[in-house]
Amino acid sequence: MQRLLLLSLVLSFQTVWTARFSQEPADQSVVRGQRVILSCVVFNYSGIVQWTKDGLALGIGEDLQAWPRYRVLRVQELGQYNLEILSADLSDDSLYECQAPDAALRSRRAKLTVLIPPDNPVIDGGPEVLLNAGESYNLSCVSRGAKPPSMIEWLKDGLPVEGAASTTEVLADRKRVTTRSYLPIQPVDTDTGRNYSCVATNLAVPTGKSTTVSLNVHHSPTVTLSIEPRSVLEGDRVTFTCQAHANPPIMGYSWAKGGVVLQGARESVFTTKADHSFFTEPVSCLVFNAVGKTNVSILVDVHFGPILLVEPQPKTVDVDSDVTLNCKWAGNPPLTLTWFKKGSNMVLSNSNQLYLKSVSQADAGQYVCKAIVPRIGVGETEVTLTVNGPPIISSDPVQYAVKGERGEVKCYIASTPPPDKIVWAWKENVWEKEKGTLLERYTVEQSKPSAEGGGVLSTLTINNVMESDFLSTYNCTAWNSFGPGTMIISLEETGGLYEFITLFFDFMTSFHQENIKTESNLFHCFFKCDNCNIFPKVNESLSHSLFLSLSPPRFRGSPSGDNSWWDGGLHHPPIHLSAGPRSDLLPATQSMW
Repeated sequence: MQRLLLLSLVLSFQTVWTARFSQEPADQSVVRGQRVILSCVVFNYSGIVQWTKDGLALGIGEDLQAWPRYRVLRVQELGQYNLEILSADLSDDSLYECQAPDAALRSRRAKLTVLIPPDNPVIDGGPEVLLNAGESYNLSCVSRGAKPPSMIEWLKDGLPVEGAASTTEVLADRKRVTTRSYLPIQPVDTDTGRNYSCVATNLAVPTGKSTTVSLNVHHSPTVTLSIEPRSVLEGDRVTFTCQAHANPPIMGYSWAKGGVVLQGARESVFTTKADHSFFTEPVSCLVFNAVGKTNVSILVDVHFGPILLVEPQPKTVDVDSDVTLNCKWAGNPPLTLTWFKKGSNMVLSNSNQLYLKSVSQADAGQYVCKAIVPRIGVGETEVTLTVNGPPIISSDPVQYAVKGERGEVKCYIASTPPPDKIVWAWKENVWEKEKGTLLERYTVEQSKPSAEGGGVLSTLTINNVMESDFLSTYNCTAWNSFGPGTMIISLEETGGLYEFITLFFDFMTSFHQENIKTESNLFHCFFKCDNCNIFPKVNESLSHSLFLSLSPPRFRGSPSGDNSWWDGGLHHPPIHLSAGPRSDLLPATQSMW
């Protein structure tokens, strides 16, 4: 008996040991409504085989009565126990396992995925979406109940469009998903009639499902304003034509000039007489519909001379500052605008603005803004630029005096702002304007010559000039809030002949002003002398007063070495001069003429 029991145990152990799965169910996907088969083949096994769904047994046998769409396809000699599911549904989306209980065998768990196509997509607002031109809008397409979630693509007139964004929502069954896609668009008036399509795809419908809407874009009028003739002279008639289209239709027209409504002008065509104001005051055509209004303007090409629109304003700036001068002219045909500094022909700018970078005091002065309208006329205007900086002293570095007589050392100070302090220093002497220092033989006077543009002329007067006065240099220094300006002046001695020459020129000036008042002549007087640089060169235009220039002159002697006159290119006999008293010289001089 014990031997029989042992044999039975050995046989049972051998059976269990040799039974195995030769084919186990694999993961599968099936579209809802389709048939699916899960495979299970058990080798060397003749016992019970059953299937479980999510861990629950489906039953024993081929027909599973509790699951009318389920059936076990059994081929015993092959050990095949396949599970067939007819018309797969979402409820079949589960984990399945094939079991051989007598052999204690359990297959791998196979995932059956039921694919569900999305419902037909829907675009909000379809089949015709009403939009306003220029207003941003999101086209919205919804694809409901898909498994897996839908992929949504947008088409514009059949061509793919990028830029859409999507959101998803899991439904209550936790398996199906609703997808919504948003496509931002910026419609324009020409988009009316365009078609946008939404195509939803997933594994259940690779070819996708689609829907299409068309756009109806409302927009304010699109207007084109033309003029005939294109160029006119002042006083000529001109016709304006306002061409417009709109969705919905145009409701009316209105005209204006320079922003002022033209009463009575209510049609698409307006005719009037043009003057120069039509060049600067645009004519406007206003067209309106139920959506909005559009205003288009045009300037008339009226030919006229320069008109100053923006007058340049005088400016005061500090030295090293940047400055911009503005000037605007109107004229037609197109004008040429130039900026230049008064007294110079150098063009500084050809635009409405003159930009000067890091100005110096030399940049101060009058600037001219000039406009030229070809074949019509010329206009110009001036503006003053004042540059604040330290004083500038522009006196002659070498000045002259006669020993024993009264001498002067002149210091011309150009200063903006005006000088706060003026100081003279020579030898051991210092004179300061504010302290009013009084020094023996020396006095200082301040004046403002009208011809010097508002500068200050400081004159150091020396009574009874001595030899020592020629041995010193004279320091003229002026201060303002920007700092000092200084100049060293030398005083050189000249003889009595210099004084005579000055009186002689004064006499000649008076003589010619009284006796010769016709054409302008240029007179040069040449002197033979040992120290020629102490005498002034005289230039005289007979229509003006005689001007004495104290800059170092250039004299030449006559071929004979005598002094002679040149008048308008004609040589006059020499004038013989002596160093005697003036009363002795003047009659002789008069006799020469």
